[in-house]
Amino acid sequence: MDAIILQTLNGLDKGSAYALIALGLTLIFGTLGVVNFAHGALFMIGSFCAVTLSRILSYSYEIVDDTRTDFLGNPMKVDIPYVHSWFGESAGQTIIDWSVPLAILFAIPIMLFVGYVMERGLIKHFYKRPHADQILVTFGLAIVLQEVVKQIYGANPIPTPAPPAFTGSLDFGVWLGFDPNTIIYPYWRLVYFFFSAIVIAAVFAFLQFTTFGMVVRAGMADRETVGLLGIDIDKRFTMMFGIAAAVAGLAGVMYTPINSPNYHMGMDFLVLSFVVVVVGGMGSLPGAVLAGFLLGILQSFASMNWIKDILPGIDQIIIYLVAIAILLTRPRGLMGRKGVMED
Repeated sequence: MDAIILQTLNGLDKGSAYALIALGLTLIFGTLGVVNFAHGALFMIGSFCAVTLSRILSYSYEIVDDTRTDFLGNPMKVDIPYVHSWFGESAGQTIIDWSVPLAILFAIPIMLFVGYVMERGLIKHFYKRPHADQILVTFGLAIVLQEVVKQIYGANPIPTPAPPAFTGSLDFGVWLGFDPNTIIYPYWRLVYFFFSAIVIAAVFAFLQFTTFGMVVRAGMADRETVGLLGIDIDKRFTMMFGIAAAVAGLAGVMYTPINSPNYHMGMDFLVLSFVVVVVGGMGSLPGAVLAGFLLGILQSFASMNWIKDILPGIDQIIIYLVAIAILLTRPRGLMGRKGVMED
């Protein structure tokens, strides 16, 4: 039982990332009809927003500390972060330690801007082009963004720790009546799961209960009729592209303590996220979220040692096997809409 609970937690952790990225992908496809192979790059850019803010907050100046000496007896030179001078040593260090959560505020306007520029500068020219053209151009864009990040930040992963309050692990088993140290799970992975749930709920609430969201949903169902009502649906869809980019960016920001940012992390998640979207059903937001968590849990259970002993490498292909099985029996995916990607 303890192994089942632990693997379920691991699955929810993986599924959170899959669901957030797939949600943004589905928002773009559902509103604009564009297959965006650059969406993984948006996840990567979000991660490097956290890295950038951490570096900005750690900028320092050098002073001579007469109270400390080196091995020759000379006063030592020490680096003092600017935030220590501005807010005091204690408050300044707290700001530095909490750079990842603070990067949420830093990343939102950046990701909205990146999404706007991407849509207006490139994507809008491919709305009426075949999906193959869209895939090629957005995949090329993803490679360009990847190389730009590699040039600026280097090829090596950049560790970006979680706040000290969340660097340990929770004895989760005690809460469920197990013996101490039976089920130990990292705090930050739990934080990531709850953060993902909040973002997903916020996106659905925005689409369901706001006037803007209702117009967008109407436009997704019948774009031409909404346009005849005098509503600038193209402008709203552009804003939805920015929101989708922000969702992917936030997923990347909060994922940095789990997986150190590197220039190819977007590609690592790209294929998996598209499999999630296809399994959930192209254009279905609930399907994308459901498939994300489902495939994350299945992949987690497939990584158990006794299963890999029986079926070596099954954890690497389980998602694709499930995708094949679902698409053979239900070609539209779990919750796909009739007519989507069937032309």
